[in-house]
Amino acid sequence: METHWRFTFVALLTAVAFVMGQNFSDQTVENLLLPEEGEYLSSVRQLTFEGTNAEAYWSPDGKWLVFQATRPPYKADQIFIMRSDGSQVRMLSTGKGRTTCSYFTPDGNAVIFSSTHLSGSEPPKLPKLNLPRYAWGIFASYEIFLLKLDGTEFIRLTDNEGYDAEGTICWETGRIVFTSYRNGDLDLYSMKLDGSDLKRLTKTLGYEGGAFYSPDGKRIVFRAYLPKTPEEVAEYKRLLEMEVVSPPNMELFLMDADGSNVKQITRLGNINFCPAWLPNGKQIIFASNYHDPKNFDLFIINDDGTGLKRITYHPTPDLFPHFSPDGKWLVWCSGRNANQPRQLNVFRAEWKD
Repeated sequence: METHWRFTFVALLTAVAFVMGQNFSDQTVENLLLPEEGEYLSSVRQLTFEGTNAEAYWSPDGKWLVFQATRPPYKADQIFIMRSDGSQVRMLSTGKGRTTCSYFTPDGNAVIFSSTHLSGSEPPKLPKLNLPRYAWGIFASYEIFLLKLDGTEFIRLTDNEGYDAEGTICWETGRIVFTSYRNGDLDLYSMKLDGSDLKRLTKTLGYEGGAFYSPDGKRIVFRAYLPKTPEEVAEYKRLLEMEVVSPPNMELFLMDADGSNVKQITRLGNINFCPAWLPNGKQIIFASNYHDPKNFDLFIINDDGTGLKRITYHPTPDLFPHFSPDGKWLVWCSGRNANQPRQLNVFRAEWKD
């Protein structure tokens, strides 16, 4: 979300989420859902079975998924696509450096993703840290690219000395929202699909990222860590200089697509992240460990912060949920049925609500 997080988010998130030494490889494919999960989910299918996989997102027609995975012989995450049933897997990225945060364009003929390949073949690494919690790299070598699926175009969209990543696209307007470290802090920006018309959306000190447009393109949901005390601010800035983010907590926020009317919608504590909209445009699904610091589960919440409901109950992490455009299917990444510690795979289930 290590996973792609240049060591990074998912690997470190999953390291937190797994109990040390616990192995869940004895689970059977026939038992992928717990009884408590049957209220919202059915017809579950495991789509990947190798490597560590994360951030699987639907195509506009609901027929394909784009995702990132670390698989031999690659040392870090690369970008792959596959059919929504897990077939026809192929790699899209160069195989060099690290990649993260892929998303389909509105026409479904291309994807965007961030990559460090221009700075060298070897993936950048986190510095050695002595932190009591997870951390991920915000490497300056990350730039956002657009790749046509037929290979005819591979276009660089950002050209910035700081981190540019975590991009998603509004399929209604064609605008990209992404996180950038280009003005002394990690803020959200938007731009057109060709990289033009750059607009800064947030200016509050702290990390803001993982943003998604609402289905109608009028609002954006995102996660944020906004340090408050002098000690928190000092540590946040110290780590930024090392190209690292390590928030002790994250909450979810909403704002209008132009960056106005920001409001906080969770106050749960611990880590709340990877929010995505339900197709109704009134609810948000996300992962949280507020109920158990050692594990992540999926929850839904109304856009006004009410109506919190738990979706998954598995003893391994459930992360990165995303709905198919028609709302019939949920795809997410989970440690269930893993054949090795800290492994995440992509799962698909029918949504019953």
